[in-house]
Amino acid sequence: MNKWIFIVIAGVFVACQKGEIKDDTFVLDYPQGFPTMDIPSDNQLTKSRVNLGKKLFYETRLSEDSTVSCASCHVQQLGFAENKVLSAGVHGNTGFRNTPTLTNIGYAELFFMDGGVPTLELQVLAPISNPDEMNLEIPDAVNRMKAIPEYQKMAQEAYGRDFDAFVLTRAIAAYERTLISGNSPYDQHFLQGKNVLNASELNGYQLFVDKGCVNCHSGFNFTDNDFHNVGLYLNYTDIGRKRVTTLDADEGKFKTPTLRNVELTAPYMHDGSLATLEDVVEFLNTGGEAHPNKSTFIQPMNLTSQEKTDLVNFLRSL
Repeated sequence: MNKWIFIVIAGVFVACQKGEIKDDTFVLDYPQGFPTMDIPSDNQLTKSRVNLGKKLFYETRLSEDSTVSCASCHVQQLGFAENKVLSAGVHGNTGFRNTPTLTNIGYAELFFMDGGVPTLELQVLAPISNPDEMNLEIPDAVNRMKAIPEYQKMAQEAYGRDFDAFVLTRAIAAYERTLISGNSPYDQHFLQGKNVLNASELNGYQLFVDKGCVNCHSGFNFTDNDFHNVGLYLNYTDIGRKRVTTLDADEGKFKTPTLRNVELTAPYMHDGSLATLEDVVEFLNTGGEAHPNKSTFIQPMNLTSQEKTDLVNFLRSL
């Protein structure tokens, strides 16, 4: 199916008439069916903040050897994810988790797959300082940017202060909040009344509901923002949410990812161990491993070959 993936840097810059003071207002352009995003009072969106954040997002000098940026792993054409099992950081180092999508990240409630960071602003710090990613201490990152006149000028315009860690975190978070994706074939069919989904996709939608996928992948963003163990392994080397809470009951639990643009974000699961959507559906169809923390929502689905195809086709419409 020829599909238009609606990945946008969403926003409307409010214009001003000649002779007026320049209006720096940035208004998010919400797709139909999307709620208003909660934005911190100290980081309301402006054109200058979003522009600075975008520049920093693509800035390789935020890494130790100036080879890696946020955009190295969060590729716009791939739904702000990456098509590798594990991403390569500086010196060819790799992390231990698959790169998550940043699609609609401004709606998330906790960040990283284990929910270890409470705000989008604080999330910015981790990949920059992580030895397996960008490997640059935050004071060093700030000093690098502060020494560049263009960044000093942009920091003053955006936040009225010299470039510092506050500016670094707020600006990148401001840009990331504009990464909104909607108006997919699913939205056009169910929200706009356009008859764009075919019989296979519609049957896949019904299976998505009837087989309980919607229990976790719910709402406009197809996520409950909660943590679940889906029985991917009987023994987890990455303990997931337990790293944060230390609770045995949270071992193997990971945050439910959005399914928006899921066709673009392969491979899948927290470790990138499932290469295709077909592999994911095949795994979930079995009901997973008998881990003691496995969600009760994960049960054998007993799908036929055609039903598996239909479910995958529906997922591709998101």
